[in-house]
Amino acid sequence: MAILSVLCLAIQLAPRPPNVEFTSLFTFLVGFVLGSLVGGLFGAFVMFVNGFLSPWGFAGLNMPFQMFGMALTGLAGGFYRKFACKGHFMDFCIEISVLGAFLTVLYDLITNFGFAVFQTLNGVPFGTALFVALAFGTPFSVVHILSNAVVFGVAFFPIIKAVDKVLVVNRVG
Repeated sequence: MAILSVLCLAIQLAPRPPNVEFTSLFTFLVGFVLGSLVGGLFGAFVMFVNGFLSPWGFAGLNMPFQMFGMALTGLAGGFYRKFACKGHFMDFCIEISVLGAFLTVLYDLITNFGFAVFQTLNGVPFGTALFVALAFGTPFSVVHILSNAVVFGVAFFPIIKAVDKVLVVNRVG
């Protein structure tokens, strides 16, 4: 778990375009392989550490919302394992891609809501703060949603196959 956390944080801290990330995929994978509870805890922990070390700056009061949103992604990974597509490979890739996009929309809505809550502490009416957060966050969300749809659709299946081989080798050896 420690290795996965460090790997996830190292990738999160590496130079990359804004809102293109792999933390969601890693968190979902941890939930898928190790269960919802572990996935949720992993997502919350990674976002807690990332909130202090992010190259985009300290997360501040939005950190609990980031932690909650990523914890949901880990929980969803464990839940999804029970209902994963049993059809053709392409159906599975499309399904996981759509799920990645949906979880990203949910995460972005939660963090934009958190930003609006933070702005109300500065005297901005909540409705106005939420509208501004959603309006200014939309271009970033579009990039985030599309990139996660691609990352989930392309990388999930090969990583699960590799993890499965490692787990089988460890069980046998």
